[in-house]
Amino acid sequence: MKLVYVFDAYCGWSHGFTATLREITTRHPDLPVEVVSGGLFTGGRRVPIREFGYVQGANAQIAEQTGAEFGEAYERLIADGSFVMDSEAAARGVAAVRQVAPDRAAELATALQHAFYVDGLSLSEAATYRTVAQAAGLDADAVVAAFEAPEAQTAAHADFRRAAQHGVSSFPTLLAVDGEHVVPLALGHATADEVDRRLTNLN
Repeated sequence: MKLVYVFDAYCGWSHGFTATLREITTRHPDLPVEVVSGGLFTGGRRVPIREFGYVQGANAQIAEQTGAEFGEAYERLIADGSFVMDSEAAARGVAAVRQVAPDRAAELATALQHAFYVDGLSLSEAATYRTVAQAAGLDADAVVAAFEAPEAQTAAHADFRRAAQHGVSSFPTLLAVDGEHVVPLALGHATADEVDRRLTNLN
């Protein structure tokens, strides 16, 4: 059995799930975690952030329910309103770090969310992946090269298809996958204890 974490790096609720994901991976080091990017802001949804008027209210709710941090640099992006969240670019970045350090995919996915939601860095910029890679002790040149390679776009689209195949339409979603058997462990917010109970019930 493995865990499949379907998230979007530009999804506030996915950012709010960081602590739960870290706790689950700490409690179950034997369970491999596969990270799949969803496509929350693609196509016609790639517009300036000011067009999503609910963002600040949602962030307040996320912070209250999960304790997630939203940094001052990110708040400045929201206040300015012109920033465009592009989930395809973010998914290319996830594919890049996953390629360079596949066994650390869950940890690096949360690091990318920290880069955006705390440090206010764009997940469309190669420089962001260099910063994240260096902080994680990875080969930064390899990560940037993977982000900029045409294969990253192919991987991003494959992720979007995979999320859809699993029937995932909201993020984050944590699944337990055992062969053809797929069981949701968390949809949106859940505590590590809640996920653990659902995992125990599978056995």
